[in-house]
Amino acid sequence: MIRALVIDDSRAMRAILTKQLAGFGFDVAQAFDGRDALDLIDTGYRPDIALVDWNMPRMDGLSFIKAVRARDELRDVSLMMVTTESEHGNIVRALAAGAHEYVIKPFTEEVIADKLALLGLVGV
Repeated sequence: MIRALVIDDSRAMRAILTKQLAGFGFDVAQAFDGRDALDLIDTGYRPDIALVDWNMPRMDGLSFIKAVRARDELRDVSLMMVTTESEHGNIVRALAAGAHEYVIKPFTEEVIADKLALLGLVGV
């Protein structure tokens, strides 16, 4: 089973993404921000993919991506930024930091499905 970690300080957004990923058969965990996500990972949870918001308290999405990429044991984790940040420079920064995909909110279910397919995690 594919393990997904949804990281967003919005409970509603976590619920939307969790429902969609569960519909694909993923085992989904949630975290409020990057710090909570790293704490969960440090307890032994190893996601195959993390869907990460940019703007969160304590540790934002870009910092989380950099922290994951700094750890050898997490190099295989796929990272998808899912955010309202639409400025081209931010997209470039996230991809340069190690994000594989970038989705701008609001999004459709089809967009998430397409990005997961590009990562080889679902068939479309």
